[in-house]
Amino acid sequence: MSGHPLSMKIRTSPHLKKTLTVREIMASVVVALLPVCAWSIWLFGLSALALLITTTLSCIATEALFNRLNGKPALARESSVVITGLLLGLTLPPGFALWMAALAGFVSVALGKVLFGGLGQNPFNPALVGRAFAQASFPVAMTTWTPGFLAERFSSFIPSTFAAPFMTPVDASGWIAAQVDGWSGATPLKAIGHTGDFASASDLMFGTVSGSSGETAGLLILLCGAWLVWKGVMGWKIPAAVMLGTVLTSLPFWLIDPVLYPSPVFMLFSGGLMLAAVFMATDMVGTPLTEKGVWIFGLLIGFLTVMIRLFGSLPEGAMYAVLIGNACAPLIDKFTQSKPFGYQKPVKEGGKA
Repeated sequence: MSGHPLSMKIRTSPHLKKTLTVREIMASVVVALLPVCAWSIWLFGLSALALLITTTLSCIATEALFNRLNGKPALARESSVVITGLLLGLTLPPGFALWMAALAGFVSVALGKVLFGGLGQNPFNPALVGRAFAQASFPVAMTTWTPGFLAERFSSFIPSTFAAPFMTPVDASGWIAAQVDGWSGATPLKAIGHTGDFASASDLMFGTVSGSSGETAGLLILLCGAWLVWKGVMGWKIPAAVMLGTVLTSLPFWLIDPVLYPSPVFMLFSGGLMLAAVFMATDMVGTPLTEKGVWIFGLLIGFLTVMIRLFGSLPEGAMYAVLIGNACAPLIDKFTQSKPFGYQKPVKEGGKA
């Protein structure tokens, strides 16, 4: 009975412990992502802007379509779908074809969110579901990179941005070569196990390296995450656990052979680890609820990221690490759940307690 003083309401995640509403939390996350988006546009120009607009509009349109089909209002009051679109765009290469980005946005919402029942019921981060789809479907486009700060980034698009659907991608090497000399096209992570030529810590922190649209400015992402923690919107334990797991796993390898293996600082600020730790691993729906579980979850993501980067076939591992962590979250909760007061171990038939 709802009027009973001891009645209890059971709801899906996110479980709020403060007076903040879901709408306020999502709005704060969008605000925190705006500086990262702005830096991406400043770094890569018009193509990055078009990419972010495409992924965001694609996600919004997909949610509106399924809401209409389900007899719901087309646009939800909370802005979680905007977060999905922005995060997806930030994890894609800046020259990624827009039709591919729109398709990845559709998959993010349709398969990563709507299929499981909508907000609060999706076990996996929707943006990473879309990125995983793009990685599997368009591997060449997902590993084609453009350096930042090109001279004509605000007057022209990267040619591959407007590649026609299902056609051979536009070769942007001539366009790039005309603006920068001696660029190899490799991201810092591709140096692992190959050249041993690792990017400097300052280049990684300030984003002056090649990479996905919003993954290169690690320090800026960290500052935006600190603002969310200060606002009480996000907990600090999961990002801290992810970074701790990364350091503890990569440190022994670096100490054994610093020429072959990168330093923990490199591991922290290269690729998409910082974006994953701050904005994706902290998704309240796909994370454990227990105190111990939160730390295990974060340490697992850090460990898996390093293992995939060092010994996997792909240079980046943060995306798959978070998805695996999401899959393990219910199991982690199960084994870290506190025993209720007065709990006694069940007695087996014919046996002892």
